Amino acid sequence: QVQLVESGGGFVQAGGSLRLSCAASGRTYGSYVMGWFRQAPGTEREFVACISYSGGDTIYADSVKGRFTVSRDNAKNTVYLQMNSLKPEDTAFYYCAARSPWTEGSYSSTETYAYWGQGTQITVSS
Repeated sequence: QVQLVESGGGFVQAGGSLRLSCAASGRTYGSYVMGWFRQAPGTEREFVACISYSGGDTIYADSVKGRFTVSRDNAKNTVYLQMNSLKPEDTAFYYCAARSPWTEGSYSSTETYAYWGQGTQITVSS
């Protein structure tokens, strides 16, 4: 079992930056792939980024590539999402998620992540 708690959400003007944190607990946290997803009202939850358990491999959605950076500190059991050059279309509820290393399927699919946090709201004003 892995428990996830996000923090760092808030309100920011377009062009600004925010950093989200996701604190994890659970004995096997360090072996999990960690992902970030977001969901705006009336839309499906969409993939933002993910990072391998070592931190050496990352994948980003095209919409955030070059602006967002995912990282992790396994000693602190925490995953981060640094968001720069924020746009109004980045407004959404952001969730972190954990995927076991033996799971098959696309890293961008919500169905391949077994554990989810409660989410945190990001609002970007124009």
